[in-house]
Amino acid sequence: MATFDVFAVGCGGGPYEDNLSSYFLKASGAPWEDGIVALEAGSALGAVRRLLGTHPEVFGPPSGSPKKPTPAELYSWIRCYLITHPHLDHLSGLVLSAGSTKCSSTPVYGTRHTLDVVADIFSGKIWPALASWTEEPGKPLVLSPLSPADGYVPITDTFSVRTMEVSHGPSSSPSLAQPTPSSSSSAPYKSSAFFVRHDPSARELLFFGDVEPDALSSHPQNREVWRTAAPKIPDVLSALFIECSWPAGRPDELLYGHLSPAHLADELTVLAREVVASRSRSRADSDEDFGSGSDREAPPRGRKRRRRSDSDVNEEDVRGALAGLRVFVIHCKDDLHETLNGPIHDVIAGQVRALVEERALGAEVVAVEQGMLISI
Repeated sequence: MATFDVFAVGCGGGPYEDNLSSYFLKASGAPWEDGIVALEAGSALGAVRRLLGTHPEVFGPPSGSPKKPTPAELYSWIRCYLITHPHLDHLSGLVLSAGSTKCSSTPVYGTRHTLDVVADIFSGKIWPALASWTEEPGKPLVLSPLSPADGYVPITDTFSVRTMEVSHGPSSSPSLAQPTPSSSSSAPYKSSAFFVRHDPSARELLFFGDVEPDALSSHPQNREVWRTAAPKIPDVLSALFIECSWPAGRPDELLYGHLSPAHLADELTVLAREVVASRSRSRADSDEDFGSGSDREAPPRGRKRRRRSDSDVNEEDVRGALAGLRVFVIHCKDDLHETLNGPIHDVIAGQVRALVEERALGAEVVAVEQGMLISI
């Protein structure tokens, strides 16, 4: 039985501005007018207007109305925004639509780093001052910071979110990334991964903003996200939305803080190892609980049973470890010179799928395309 409905208003990585990162999320079975969580806000009203014509069955007339919703009406159903990082292809629609809909006091959630940049945009210099840190008359957007230390934060009556930081390549601005003593080179540009939880069922999906591979990062953070996700797969968490911006063959030095198929396959292999290690630890804990108080022989005093870590996991162990997980490939950058055989999202997802199948990880790889309605 589905828990989430996700509609891809935009899923590309640019530079075509009509298909940028933007997703509408609701509880499965609930009408859209009951409330939408906007995951990212790259493409907006223009894309929605077109999609209402090409996909009229997705939204349909709201309750009590014989007419399909207008783009502005649909936007009035947004209860909050979740923004992973403040690059324009993830928030330009938020900016352009801010003063044109009936929304009022709509929370914009993101890390403080993200919202500081959003506040700069709405400072009156780049765009009118339509956002504030507290509710104010005439300002439809309320900037609402999220911290990784917060745990799960309720964002609607139905959904909560947990935020984790990830790295999106070197930052060119010292004010946007704070160097740490452990950094071996320039500090990374900060992005986010969101664990979105449907509170009534406790099921989750994991949504990444732009992210670089740990193997190339001066401040690798993906493994901690995978470690957090591993115990939940697949019963609690069965859907992962993650970027793969470039097709196979792109040199590492030209990835610009993004993933390629080979690096995404490597990251999924790390996740698989974490899943195997987590399941092994759970079995060990169960065995210890079962053995306590029984006649089972206890280990010699002073010796503790060694818990399995992901470093103990070999290639054979990860076979099938991600069964039940669907990996939705997003943020594929447009093939400007049209050199590929087929749509870029199909090409890249196919390359990722081949690598995942070669490693027998067990995950299903899905190419997300604009206008797709995904039930999870």
